[in-house]
Amino acid sequence: MLSAPIGVFDSGYGGLTVLSEIKKRLPQYDYVYLGDNARAPYGNRSFDVVYNFTLEAVKFLFQQGCPLVIIACNTASAKALRSIQQQVLPSLYPNNRVLGVIRPSTEEIGQLTKSKHVGVLGTMGTIQSNSYVIELNKFAPEINVIQHACPMWVPLIENNRHECEAGKMFIEEDVRELMKKDPKIDTIILACTHYPVIKKQIEQLLGPDINVIAQGPIVAEKLADYLLRHHELANRLTSGSNTKFFTTENSIVFDEKATQFLNELVVSEHVEIAI
Repeated sequence: MLSAPIGVFDSGYGGLTVLSEIKKRLPQYDYVYLGDNARAPYGNRSFDVVYNFTLEAVKFLFQQGCPLVIIACNTASAKALRSIQQQVLPSLYPNNRVLGVIRPSTEEIGQLTKSKHVGVLGTMGTIQSNSYVIELNKFAPEINVIQHACPMWVPLIENNRHECEAGKMFIEEDVRELMKKDPKIDTIILACTHYPVIKKQIEQLLGPDINVIAQGPIVAEKLADYLLRHHELANRLTSGSNTKFFTTENSIVFDEKATQFLNELVVSEHVEIAI
């Protein structure tokens, strides 16, 4: 039987935090992870560029036999997901599905805030897209959404500089800026899949009264529910508990950093995905 894994895509390493949570929740399935590390970060790129890069990644994962792809990147989810779902899948891949990370998060966040003031920390691309504001307005229109872009965080995390003094200073400055915009915030969503790496740092800065939410556990739970409701898709997935890793960058560099993200040995394969 040919392998039919769940594909997980990110511009870099952040999606590994989502993959980790999905594998905890659904350990039986096969997975393929693709990191477009050679072209990361996506956060400051235009809508058209992010769309083209994301479509190339999705097509690559479909070629690996994935009937379901999770875009575990907020910027790609914000700038490319809807167009792929509406314009590409119906005509070219009608039996395949592509899901993102923004909608699952916004479906849940309204139930977690008591003050109805929610903060969003993300990349420039995610914040400028206003995707969280738009989606939260659908599910919980009474909520005040306050956003702040943190352009330095992804490079700090990927270069393992988030725990040095300069890195801590950048992180604290951004957290303080968000809270300055609205001191009533009681719930903050980490709207970038890299950010769970510094979740504890952020929680220490904010104290116990503010809820800091990582997306991985929410996405994993929502995916489990989605597969329960879509038996025809779930039945196509293979259950060998295997994971393959691909990167568009140097595989040795990827393996070293990915091993740190996942706390397990990662051996990847270098690929070219540009069409």
